[in-house]
Amino acid sequence: MGILEVKDVGKRFGGLQALSDVTLSVQENTVHAIIGPNGAGKSTLLNCLVGKLIPDTGSVMFDGQSVLGRKPFEINQMGISRVFQTPEIFGDLTVMENMMIPLFAKRDGIFRLHAMRSVGSEGDLITRAEEMLADVNMLDKRNMHSASMSRGDKRRLEMAMCLVQEPRLLLLDEPTAGMARADTNNTIDLLKEIKAKRPITMCIIEHDMHVVFSLADRITVLAQGTPLVEDVPEKIKGHPKVQEAYLGEHA
Repeated sequence: MGILEVKDVGKRFGGLQALSDVTLSVQENTVHAIIGPNGAGKSTLLNCLVGKLIPDTGSVMFDGQSVLGRKPFEINQMGISRVFQTPEIFGDLTVMENMMIPLFAKRDGIFRLHAMRSVGSEGDLITRAEEMLADVNMLDKRNMHSASMSRGDKRRLEMAMCLVQEPRLLLLDEPTAGMARADTNNTIDLLKEIKAKRPITMCIIEHDMHVVFSLADRITVLAQGTPLVEDVPEKIKGHPKVQEAYLGEHA
């Protein structure tokens, strides 16, 4: 049994069946990619995993516990963090202030804005934030306002904000969207470093096949809201149904 078990999940929006009988198992300490053409249901599935949507049918279990009906912050407290397609950071705050927000939330269960006033006195949390910033090569930017950073650095900061909470499962929604190739490669290298340094499971939704085949241990392909095939990357590359549905005839 995997750390994340999705079984027979279905979701309908009016007359549109966005997901139908989606079943997949994400094994602990692996990188599992979910790919598919536009409209395949990838984002809908991800939103079901993090509590933003409740499926009409089926179950979603994390480490033996159902995530259905739980609020997003409760799912986060279970050990699941999400990296959004567009980096979700606080542009008016410094890098270090951004890092303190998830640390306060993890410790207290919910973030309170007034707690930011006492950041300077939170020595243990500051140490943890600095260690994580060092891990993602951003410690020298700790006092920089995040709005002024490049997209690649904003992505690094967002990942650090997720990882400082020590999640067991990291969900990444197109982590290289909008990046130049150099930033994309840097993000791939960062994710590899993160995986090598700590026990963590990653589930990635991504359009860039260079990213998918560089990182994934296993791939699930969705088509029209239903799993088409699931296998290791080497077999996905040459699978005729995958080539037809997503990768293209000459992939």
